Amino acid sequence: MKRFKKNLEDNHANPSDSDTHNTVSRDSDRKLGLNWMKIMGVFVVCLMVFSVLFSVSVVLKDPPSDSVLEASGARVLQLNTNQAIGSEDKPSGTVEFPVDKLLHGLLAAGFDEGSCLSRYQSASYHKKQPRKPSSYLISRLRSYEALHKRCGPYTESYNKTVEQLKSGHQSGTSDCNYVVWISFSGLGNRILTLASAFLYALLTNRVLLVDPGIDMTGLFCEPFPEVSWFLPADFPLKSQFASFDQKNSRCYGKMLKENNFANLDKSELPSYLYLHLVHDYDFHDKLFFCDQDQTLFRKISWLIMKTDNYFVPSLFLIPSFEQELSNLFPNKDLVFHFLGRYLFHPTNKVWGLITRYYKSYLANADERIGIQIRVFDTGTGPFQHVLDQILACTIKENLLPEINKNDAIISPSGTPKAKAVLMTSLSSGYFEKIRDLYWEHPTVTGDLIGIYQPSHEEHQQTHKQMHNQKALAEMYLLSFTDVLVTSSWSTFGYVAQSLGGLRPWILYKPENRTSPDPPCRRAMSMEPCFHAPPFYDCKAKRGIDTGDLVPHVRHCEDMSWGLKLVDRHNET
Repeated sequence: MKRFKKNLEDNHANPSDSDTHNTVSRDSDRKLGLNWMKIMGVFVVCLMVFSVLFSVSVVLKDPPSDSVLEASGARVLQLNTNQAIGSEDKPSGTVEFPVDKLLHGLLAAGFDEGSCLSRYQSASYHKKQPRKPSSYLISRLRSYEALHKRCGPYTESYNKTVEQLKSGHQSGTSDCNYVVWISFSGLGNRILTLASAFLYALLTNRVLLVDPGIDMTGLFCEPFPEVSWFLPADFPLKSQFASFDQKNSRCYGKMLKENNFANLDKSELPSYLYLHLVHDYDFHDKLFFCDQDQTLFRKISWLIMKTDNYFVPSLFLIPSFEQELSNLFPNKDLVFHFLGRYLFHPTNKVWGLITRYYKSYLANADERIGIQIRVFDTGTGPFQHVLDQILACTIKENLLPEINKNDAIISPSGTPKAKAVLMTSLSSGYFEKIRDLYWEHPTVTGDLIGIYQPSHEEHQQTHKQMHNQKALAEMYLLSFTDVLVTSSWSTFGYVAQSLGGLRPWILYKPENRTSPDPPCRRAMSMEPCFHAPPFYDCKAKRGIDTGDLVPHVRHCEDMSWGLKLVDRHNET
């Protein structure tokens, strides 16, 4: 602009010696220059006004500042599609979008974030779930948290009810009733059964107390505000947990068999009952799932539960729970997804294992593929039929590309993708063979395949804390993938798929060491399978196929006698 003005002034100060321009033309030139200056001035002013208006519109349109988002349970995350989520780097071309760390209200605000980083950070790693928890579920969770705060360990109500427990008999109605979950079985089973016990507590207005066992405090953060969910070490019955079985005098099934409830009046009710819901439970134990038996439980303050089953599907078949469950979960295939995301937050030590591995090996991939392998064959692997099955499934379903054994290098027509394959297995053999296959040969698509396995412990070591911490880390890493392949009957895979909101491809269980054909199928839903359900009609008092009573409880893909929840609108 200055140069433009200076040129006009120079031309005016140095007229031509030939004097071809008369006074009128010089006046016209002067006016013309002034007019151009006015036009340019108006243009600059308009440009400035437009810039201000655009800036204001962007400020009003964009998400609010971090301080506001912290109060509302959201924060702004910057990431590149090929960059580690949660990375501090901010490359050019990043896209800003809000991360709902409270998962649409599923999680309560107000926790000390530093004490449990996974609680609010995990939302940045999981795929966004398009379906939200029901407002009724959110309301009931807040109500439960208030109940837990009022009745949890060492509160006045807890202390009073413990004294009643020590007396051996129920004396009147208690303000607080409890279900105590005994730590039992492998980690996958424990996670599934703990979610089942919590849902039962929610349905019956009980407080869930968790036996910490040998490692639960090192695996999971506290899920409820202010008051612990862990059972105190001085709980009166704690020393007896290891011996609780079907022969226990307070075992509900045994008491039914011996007709011990027939002549009891209210003043003689036992102070607690033991519920044996392990896979070896018998007919009388399974009557837990009958409405008339639930009526009796309402009179007992303490229920002690041992189970290795995800028994949620059979809760949906108890008539008195039907309406409440429908209100809590309009989408029947999201039960464990929401309960798992609400309850199970890895401790900072485990979260460190998870995030370091993710950022080091998985974050920069265009696509992440999870393969969870559980082999039930005895003997030393890897087994060729299992390897063949894995490759047949992943290639047939277009999860992994085929290899080209004829050419050393493939020139793709388009841009090749980088795919990270996360494999989990007790053995390293399958990882090594698939890694070498994609290293030694190019893919027909030109895609670049990286194969990774965090650990290979060789044997399941249920009672070792570090072993279980690695197992939990791998479940979470699998839940961060875009697509997932799991093994039949594996609770490890069930946890991963449900936490991630993934409907996996399930590898059929091989028979006679032969790779099945077809090798796998897509799951009907992300829900886990109940491996040992009852087949009994409580009203008619006869056997019945409980997988054929309601459309949302079906037989499992990987276990024909098992039951699982499905949502008929989401099976395609």
